Amino acid sequence: MICVGVDAGSRTIKVVVLESHGLRVLGSGVADQGVEQNAIARRLLQAVLDECGILQQDVRAIVATGYGRKLITEADASITEISCQAAGVSHCLPQARTVIDIGGQDSKLLHLAAGGSITDFSMNDRCAAGTGRFLEVVAARMGVRLAGLGDMVSRSSQPAVISSMCVVFAESEIIGLLAQGATPEDIIAGVQASIAARVAAMAGRRVAPPVVFTGGVALVPGMSVALGTALGEPVAVAPDPQLTCALGAAILAARKSS
Repeated sequence: MICVGVDAGSRTIKVVVLESHGLRVLGSGVADQGVEQNAIARRLLQAVLDECGILQQDVRAIVATGYGRKLITEADASITEISCQAAGVSHCLPQARTVIDIGGQDSKLLHLAAGGSITDFSMNDRCAAGTGRFLEVVAARMGVRLAGLGDMVSRSSQPAVISSMCVVFAESEIIGLLAQGATPEDIIAGVQASIAARVAAMAGRRVAPPVVFTGGVALVPGMSVALGTALGEPVAVAPDPQLTCALGAAILAARKSS
């Protein structure tokens, strides 16, 4: 039985195609978000199905998640990203007890019990300073790609202190730091530490290991180390961290159809 998860996030749309009996991933894809997100999701799904050699009529169930889940008309059901993220992470890493998910526009902290059930969660979707958007703004200001941030952080000798709690003010603060002679490497390291500190503040003292990092920001080199330093716990990046939510949606689609 073929089931599909669609994660319509704020920056990208992700699709995972699953063979439900063995929960085996047959294919996946990622596309940039846009105005016509339902059309983007439809094209992405068709491309992944074609790559897998699967016909649309062979798909038993589709579950949508993410900010745009209500707009995915192909979906049979929509489920929150909290539930889908928990299902995806617990499938890949059953021992996980804390999940940090940082995407383009928000950050989330999930606490899991044995078996993957959610015991508590918190979410920041009001300020971009603790999200991937902050990194995008800074990378653009520095004229570097996100993939190159890790190399820059490794060359930092004295990470800058970014105190502003708003991405707009933080950008102004960064301009001021550059004018004062701070290096781009130290500023990038400071930005990563600032994001990690915001997540740690959201977590408080409720971080139980093992800690797993998901979302698009988990792909940015250096962020898992910054989080580990802020939390005082090792932070492991999930396999295909950008896809865990879509994977969880596909798994929940399989459960609903069984």
